[in-house]
Amino acid sequence: MKEYKYTINGNKYEVTIAGIEDNIANVVVNGEEYKVEMEKEPEPQKKKVVVKPVAPQPTATQAPASGSNARVNMNNAVKAPLPGVITEIKVAVGDEVKAGDTVVVLEAMKMANNLDAEKGGKVTAVLVQEGESVMEDTPLVVIE
Repeated sequence: MKEYKYTINGNKYEVTIAGIEDNIANVVVNGEEYKVEMEKEPEPQKKKVVVKPVAPQPTATQAPASGSNARVNMNNAVKAPLPGVITEIKVAVGDEVKAGDTVVVLEAMKMANNLDAEKGGKVTAVLVQEGESVMEDTPLVVIE
């Protein structure tokens, strides 16, 4: 039970809230009992999740898809350490890289992860595209 004292336009009011059930409050004002209907709190709006499909757009700097990847040496590939989405590719086929150079940025668990070249060499294939979802151990970039 909560008690309040108000003065409105010089008039004194003693207000007691006896109890609330659903959206009806039992209120006593200066000894007189009232049932007060309160507005219901609006339910929080649920945000709609919109997923936009990413259409692959091959570029001239990337290796051709599927069939020709069979002749690429996957042993020399930089692989995804965990599932995520490719947000940036920092190299192109033919680029020279040194060990430690960032070749791909992978977003996983809302964090950007720079994936670095483990060894120096020439990029011979880029096997992914920006916006592409990859699983753990997916080959991303081949360096020979």
